Amino acid sequence: MVWASEYDKAMPLVAEHLAKIDKAVGRTRSTRAGGPFPVVRHALAEALAEEGCGHVESQVVDEYARQIAEDPANSRD
Repeated sequence: MVWASEYDKAMPLVAEHLAKIDKAVGRTRSTRAGGPFPVVRHALAEALAEEGCGHVESQVVDEYARQIAEDPANSRD
Protein backbone atom coordinates (compact mmCIF):
# COMPACT_ATOMS: atom_id res chain seq x y z
CA MET A 1 0.00 0.00 0.00
CA VAL A 2 1.51 3.31 -1.14
CA TRP A 3 -0.28 5.37 1.53
CA ALA A 4 1.26 3.39 4.40
CA SER A 5 4.71 3.89 2.92
CA GLU A 6 4.22 7.65 2.61
CA TYR A 7 2.80 7.76 6.13
CA ASP A 8 5.77 5.83 7.47
CA LYS A 9 8.14 8.26 5.77
CA ALA A 10 6.31 11.34 7.04
CA MET A 11 5.75 10.38 10.67
CA PRO A 12 9.37 10.77 11.86
CA LEU A 13 9.41 14.29 10.39
CA VAL A 14 6.09 15.14 12.02
CA ALA A 15 7.27 13.73 15.36
CA GLU A 16 10.49 15.76 15.14
CA HIS A 17 8.54 18.94 14.38
CA LEU A 18 6.14 18.34 17.27
CA ALA A 19 9.05 17.68 19.63
CA LYS A 20 10.56 21.04 18.67
CA ILE A 21 7.25 22.79 19.34
CA ASP A 22 6.91 20.98 22.66
CA LYS A 23 10.41 22.05 23.69
CA ALA A 24 9.72 25.69 22.79
CA VAL A 25 6.42 25.64 24.68
CA GLY A 26 8.07 24.08 27.73
CA ARG A 27 10.87 26.65 27.72
CA THR A 28 8.39 29.49 27.45
CA ARG A 29 6.13 28.06 30.15
CA SER A 30 9.05 27.74 32.56
CA THR A 31 10.03 31.38 32.21
CA ARG A 32 6.82 33.23 31.30
CA ALA A 33 3.87 31.37 32.89
CA GLY A 34 1.27 33.76 34.27
CA GLY A 35 2.75 36.70 32.37
CA PRO A 36 0.94 39.12 30.08
CA PHE A 37 -0.25 37.53 26.84
CA PRO A 38 1.74 39.82 24.48
CA VAL A 39 4.98 39.12 26.36
CA VAL A 40 4.30 35.38 26.45
CA ARG A 41 3.40 35.28 22.76
CA HIS A 42 6.55 37.15 21.77
CA ALA A 43 8.73 34.88 23.91
CA LEU A 44 7.04 31.80 22.46
CA ALA A 45 7.52 33.02 18.88
CA GLU A 46 11.22 33.56 19.60
CA ALA A 47 11.54 30.11 21.21
CA LEU A 48 9.84 28.48 18.23
CA ALA A 49 12.25 30.23 15.87
CA GLU A 50 15.25 29.24 18.00
CA GLU A 51 14.12 25.60 17.92
CA GLY A 52 13.89 25.77 14.12
CA CYS A 53 10.17 25.06 14.00
CA GLY A 54 9.61 26.91 10.76
CA HIS A 55 6.03 27.99 10.19
CA VAL A 56 3.59 27.38 13.03
CA GLU A 57 0.03 28.58 12.44
CA SER A 58 -0.66 31.83 14.30
CA GLN A 59 -3.77 30.31 15.89
CA VAL A 60 -1.61 27.55 17.39
CA VAL A 61 0.90 30.05 18.74
CA ASP A 62 -1.93 32.18 20.14
CA GLU A 63 -3.53 29.22 21.89
CA TYR A 64 -0.30 28.03 23.47
CA ALA A 65 0.50 31.59 24.54
CA ARG A 66 -2.98 32.01 26.04
CA GLN A 67 -2.62 28.77 28.00
CA ILE A 68 0.81 29.79 29.30
CA ALA A 69 -0.33 33.31 30.20
CA GLU A 70 -3.41 31.99 32.03
CA ASP A 71 -1.51 29.33 33.99
CA PRO A 72 -1.45 30.58 37.59
CA ALA A 73 -0.01 27.28 38.85
CA ASN A 74 3.28 28.09 37.14
CA SER A 75 3.22 31.84 37.69
CA ARG A 76 6.49 33.37 38.85
CA ASP A 77 4.63 35.84 41.09
